[in-house]
Amino acid sequence: MRVLFAGGGTGGHVYPALALARYLREQKKAEILFIGTERGMEKQIVPAAGFTLEVIPVIGLERRLSLRLAQTAYLAAKGVVQARKILNTFRPDVVVGTGGYVAGPVVLAAKLSRIPTVIHEQNAIPGLTNIWLSRLANRVCLSLEGSEKYFPRPEKTILTGNPRATEAVLAAADFSAALEPHLDRDRPVLLCVGGSHGAAKVNEAFSGSLELILTACDVQIVYITGPQYYERIKKQTESQSKRFAGRLHILPYHRQLPRLLARTDLVVSRAGATTLAEITALGVPAVLIPSPNVTNNHQEYNAQILAEKGAALLIREQNLSVAGLATRLVELLTNQRQLHKMAEASKALGIPDAAAKMTGVICELVR
Repeated sequence: MRVLFAGGGTGGHVYPALALARYLREQKKAEILFIGTERGMEKQIVPAAGFTLEVIPVIGLERRLSLRLAQTAYLAAKGVVQARKILNTFRPDVVVGTGGYVAGPVVLAAKLSRIPTVIHEQNAIPGLTNIWLSRLANRVCLSLEGSEKYFPRPEKTILTGNPRATEAVLAAADFSAALEPHLDRDRPVLLCVGGSHGAAKVNEAFSGSLELILTACDVQIVYITGPQYYERIKKQTESQSKRFAGRLHILPYHRQLPRLLARTDLVVSRAGATTLAEITALGVPAVLIPSPNVTNNHQEYNAQILAEKGAALLIREQNLSVAGLATRLVELLTNQRQLHKMAEASKALGIPDAAAKMTGVICELVR
């Protein structure tokens, strides 16, 4: 089986595609090819993961009349032509679009070439590209329940989850004390992570909360600041690190976050689709602080789904404060019954076999 992936721009579009590609290669011996752009994260991430990447020219859609709109249309048409050439050479059995502007011309080219297509939506609120492409695609795979109402053809949709959930479960299964030797296995873990690049507002509130939390609760904290904030926060929290030695671990990043999540009792995080897929697959209670700087405010809608089901506490960034965050975290960490209920609700929302479900959809189209 030959599978071509089209998606890029952000990690939220690339990482689920890579997770599914790895699963297909391992379980179905599939041959994989990616199409992306020169400017997106896929340019570095995909080749580093061991997959071939072809690039085509495409830029984001301008929503008002301008010279850029004409340029967008020209590059989109050129992208379709180049995509068809790649399709004719690789001859895929199916094309999978995972979002981002590059998915548009590739899925359209596949439709023109009569190749079955699947698109995957990671967020609660779909992007414009996927809404438009859903009219062309044979199947629309959803990560979160309720997203189907945003698509013009909801009968095409199927809830499969995010393939990153499968990788999270597999990675967590490899967890051992040797992987996190600095952690006390008998003490609860509070994890704070603001995304791969960190988050200024989250860091400001959480770093100010450390003293209160560590004084009030017998927990250990793993605090992932993001590389650009690490040195400053490390210096700011020097006194807490000395006073609570062995209970406060400040890191710039963590390469195996699912393994750490498997050891986590409560996580403070943004509400990106990949993060939530991992959290729910592992059944981790969460305090979610959605980023307001994303398209369609989709992180808040993602977080609302977990909050409404009792799996997470939602705090909007405009309401975030040191005292407020510290109070809520202490309340949760000292209420084991509440944490247990949140963990069960999170686990109920998780779809750990998401990669297998999407593979089933693909195989059904290829037959």
